[in-house]
Amino acid sequence: RHQGIRGTYQGLTSTVMKQGSNQMIRFFVFNNLKLYVQGGDRNKDIGAVKTFAIGGLAGAASVFGNTPIDVVKTRMQGLEAHLYKSTLDCFVKIWKEEGFLAFYKGTIPRMGRVVFDVAFVFTLYEKTMKLLDWAWPTQ
Repeated sequence: RHQGIRGTYQGLTSTVMKQGSNQMIRFFVFNNLKLYVQGGDRNKDIGAVKTFAIGGLAGAASVFGNTPIDVVKTRMQGLEAHLYKSTLDCFVKIWKEEGFLAFYKGTIPRMGRVVFDVAFVFTLYEKTMKLLDWAWPTQ
């Protein structure tokens, strides 16, 4: 109420950047590692355990790749969001006032959650795709 429409969309840019980079990194890493483990044969089944491990690695890569954006997003949507004029302003202030390492605050706790989350999601995704291929063959 007090912040108006601006308050509603505070941090939207950083949220879109975070979610976009998150999924881009995860799918890129997962698909490339999976293809490597398959030995280039896209039809080769690698099993749930390897899929889970590859998913976990994709999750870890996404944490390291986009934690800086996540820190900016969190600041833009937090109680002290009024300190920042924009996403760029937030980034610059963190860099100048706290330094590079400030962009990786919370990496370890986030890693513990995200690695398993992404591992489970990709494992379920692969199993679901197999079920759908079985139910509705495309070839």
